[in-house]
Amino acid sequence: MIKFDENAQLGSVEGALALRATIEEVVDGLCDRGYDLLCYLGIGGTWASGLQAESHVKQLSGIPVCVENAAQFTTTGNRRITDRTVVVISSVTGNTPEMVAALQEVEKLGATVIGFVDTPGTPLADLSTTCISRPGNEQLKFFMVADRFMRNAGHFDVYDDYYAQLDAHLARALVDVEKAADEFGAAFARAHHDDPMHYFVAAGTQHGSTYSYAMCYWEEQHWLRSKSIHAAEFLHGTLEVVDRDTNVTVFLGEDAERPLAERVARFLPRICANVTLVDSRDYALEGISPEYRGFLSHLVTHAVTQRIDAHVEHVNRHPMDIRRYYRALPY
Repeated sequence: MIKFDENAQLGSVEGALALRATIEEVVDGLCDRGYDLLCYLGIGGTWASGLQAESHVKQLSGIPVCVENAAQFTTTGNRRITDRTVVVISSVTGNTPEMVAALQEVEKLGATVIGFVDTPGTPLADLSTTCISRPGNEQLKFFMVADRFMRNAGHFDVYDDYYAQLDAHLARALVDVEKAADEFGAAFARAHHDDPMHYFVAAGTQHGSTYSYAMCYWEEQHWLRSKSIHAAEFLHGTLEVVDRDTNVTVFLGEDAERPLAERVARFLPRICANVTLVDSRDYALEGISPEYRGFLSHLVTHAVTQRIDAHVEHVNRHPMDIRRYYRALPY
């Protein structure tokens, strides 16, 4: 397999899960103190990860939750955020300008910030009330925070059993998904590596990851034009620009909003001959109970898209880590 380091992949998931005791201590203290809102704050890919966490919480719990785009927050604010709000962020560099500006506003409000910031000593690390520095698996870390809040509210009583299974099996299970998806990823890359446009459709927790995949991977890293559409909206506009040869991929997860994606998947073959389905149900998660798969299906499809990315990069001979404009030009 090209561009695949099994030990690094195992270590990434296991390392994120190893943060659970720290996350539990922080969240338990905040729950004891009391809070009025759980807010995920991000920009670009981190905003997309927040969308996934928000969807997860809304499906399972009544605790107050929102997701804020950092650039929008600095212009409009959010009057729901107070000194009793818990804000969750993530950053690799710790110096994203929109995030720094947003957290400076959050600091004025007195909110508590849980920061997963990979680089200590940076502005975002310093602006976090609690800074946890461990690279990788932002989506998993965001969900771990949400799950502990829900567990403490009495809305996630499977918490102990669920995380016992994740600790024992998740890292290996996701590596096995990548291995199983490699041939598919290579075929997808050969078929779509130079698409003039590609539509990605999803719902539920898949929506955030699909938004990120279209923008942060295909557009930013592969320089390929794409668009993500929520499955609930696809049949209210986008369908009119789809014809026989349009490139459309539908991601199907296993959470409550799966029927929305299934509806699009059923409809598309009537008007389009170039439809691909990426279904988390097609991949085993050994050791994970069926009732928990919906909490993890976005991680499954992410493992699949990682194999697509590796092969698109190879076919196009375009390294994913180069940028034309991002952090290269002032804006």
